[in-house]
Amino acid sequence: MKTGVASPETATGGSTRRWVAGSAIAGRPGLLVASAYLAAAFALNWRLWLGLTTMAAVGDPGPADNDLMAWFMRYAADAIAHGHLPALVTTALNAPRGINLMWNNSVLFPAVALAPVTLLAGPLASLTTLATVGYAGSAGAMYWLLRRHGASVLAAGLGGAVFGFSPGMVNAGIAHYGIEFAVLAPLLTEAVLSLLTGRGRPLRTGAWLGLLATAQLFTGEEMLSDVAIGCLLVAAVLGASRRRVVDQRLIADAARGLCVAAAVALACSSHALWTQFHGPLAQHGSPWPIANFANGLGAFVNPPAQVVFHTASSAAYADAHGAVAAEYVAYLGPPLLLLVAAATVWYWADLRVRAAGVTWAVLEALSLGVNGPLLPFHWLQYLPLFGDMIPSRMSVLATGAAAAVLAFSLDLARSGTPGTAGPLRRAAPVAVALLAAAPLLPRPVAAAPGARVPAGWNTVFTRLRLPAGASVLVVPLPYSQQGEAMLWQAETGRPDKLVAGWFLGPGPSGHGVSSYWGPRYTTRTVFCLDALWRQATPDAGCAADVRRALRYWHPAAVVADAASVTPLGRFLIGLLGPPATRGGRLLAWRVGRLAAPGPARVGPR
Repeated sequence: MKTGVASPETATGGSTRRWVAGSAIAGRPGLLVASAYLAAAFALNWRLWLGLTTMAAVGDPGPADNDLMAWFMRYAADAIAHGHLPALVTTALNAPRGINLMWNNSVLFPAVALAPVTLLAGPLASLTTLATVGYAGSAGAMYWLLRRHGASVLAAGLGGAVFGFSPGMVNAGIAHYGIEFAVLAPLLTEAVLSLLTGRGRPLRTGAWLGLLATAQLFTGEEMLSDVAIGCLLVAAVLGASRRRVVDQRLIADAARGLCVAAAVALACSSHALWTQFHGPLAQHGSPWPIANFANGLGAFVNPPAQVVFHTASSAAYADAHGAVAAEYVAYLGPPLLLLVAAATVWYWADLRVRAAGVTWAVLEALSLGVNGPLLPFHWLQYLPLFGDMIPSRMSVLATGAAAAVLAFSLDLARSGTPGTAGPLRRAAPVAVALLAAAPLLPRPVAAAPGARVPAGWNTVFTRLRLPAGASVLVVPLPYSQQGEAMLWQAETGRPDKLVAGWFLGPGPSGHGVSSYWGPRYTTRTVFCLDALWRQATPDAGCAADVRRALRYWHPAAVVADAASVTPLGRFLIGLLGPPATRGGRLLAWRVGRLAAPGPARVGPR
C-alpha cells in the first residue's frame, strides 16, 4: 500500500545526503576564515616575503636578536639533516665555553618542524615562515577554541583576529618568536577545559595535553607558564560558579587526566629539564631585572607606531616606554578596553564571559609588574620560577581572554536583538565590536636586508683547511648590537664553532647574564675590536687584552672583515703578522692551538 510517508531506508538516505551536503557547507566558513587569516599574515609580512631569503624584521634595538634566532633555526635544521635531534648544550656558539639552549629562546619545536624550509631556503626564510604561521595559526587556534564553546563564525572570526593580529603579537613578532608563535596556547586551554568540564576522556585528553605542553616547552617556556596561570584562573571561576554541581567523579576524572598529562610531559621533557636546571651551564636567576618589565597604565591606551591609527605623541610614548618595541605588548585601546570591561559586567551571568573576563582582568593586573606592594606580581615574584618571568608579557595571553569576552558578548548582544528588529539594529552590535577592534589594525612589518655574507667567505675557509670542530674568532665579534657573524655562520655553516655571541648563560657566580664570553678582558676585547672595525679609537691596552683573550679562547683562526689599510686590518697585522690568506675584503690568520672538537656543528655538511 502506498502512503505519503517515506520508507526508513529512503528517509535515512535522504538524511545522509542532506547531512553530507550540510557538512560540506558547514565546513566552508572555517576554511574561509583560515584563508583570510593566512592572507592577512602574508600581507602583514609582505616585505619579508618579497625578499624571502635576505630580509629580516626590524624594530628591536637589539638587532642581534634576529641573527640569533636565525642561528637557532640553522642549528636545529643541521641536526635534523644529520639524523638526530639538536643537542641542548653546544660549543658551536661562544666557543670554547658554549651555551645551554634551554636557557635561551631557541624555539626548538618550530625550528625542528621548519628544518626543511631552512635547509632549502635558509634561516631567514624560516623566520619569515615562522612569523607568518604564528600570526595566522594563533588566530586560527583561537577561532577554533571559541567555536568549540559556542561562538558564531562571525564572533569567533573577530575574536581570533584580535588575538592573532593584536599589537602585542605583532610587536613580539619582531624578534620574540617564542611569544608570537602562540598557536599552542588555545589548544592547551581547550585540553584543560575538556578535563575540567568532563567533556574529554581523561586518559586520551590527558595524554594530548601532555604532548601539547611538551611542544610548548620547546617553543617558549614563558608562554607555557602564562597559560598555566590562565588555566588556574579559569578553573577557579568554574569551581566557584559550579561548586554545587561538581561531583566527585568529575573531580577524579580531571585529576586523573592531569596526572596523565604530567606523566607524558615529564617523560618527553625530563632530560631537557634536567639539562636546564642541573646540566652544563645551568644558571639561576634572570639576567633581566623584572622591575624594568612592567606595563604602565599608559601602555594600554597609547598606540605604538606599529598600528595604523596612532599619533606622534602616542608613538613617542611607546618609544619612551622603557622597553624595546618587542616588549610593548599591552595596547588594546580605550574602546576595546571599555567594551570588554562593560561586557564582562553586563553578561556576568554567562559563565564563558565571566571566566574569560576574570582571566583578562587578573592577567592584566599581573602585567603591571612588581613595582608596588599593591600589585599582585609583587608577591608572586618570590615563588619558584616566577622571579624569572617577565610580567609585561602576560598581556599577550590577556589579549586572548579579551578576545573571548568580545566574541561571546557579541553573540549574546545579537541574540538579544528581536528577530523583527530592523537591519540597522541587528547590525549595531557587530558595528560596535568592529569599531572597538579597529584601533588594533596593524601596519605591515618593517623589514631590512640581513647582513650579507662577505665576498670571499667560503674561499677563505676553504683555504684555511681547518679541521672539523675548530673554533674561529670572526671580527666583528657578535654581541647584542651586532650579530653579523652569527648570521654568516647560519647562512653558510662556517665556521664549525664561533667565538663569542649573543645569548643567555651563567656568569662567574652562576647567576644568569647576557653574553658571558669569559674573564673581563674578553669583554674588553670584544668592544675594542668592534671599535676598530667601526674605525673608531679603541681603549688603551687593546693589544694586551686581545692577546690574553686569544689565549683563553684559543681559536684555530682569526677572520676579519677588513682591508689591510683599515684600522682593524693594520692592528691585526701588527698583532698576528701577515695574514695566511685573503678573499674579497676578508683577512684570515691561523693562530694558537686548535680548539677541541665538540659534539655539535652548525650548517650543512
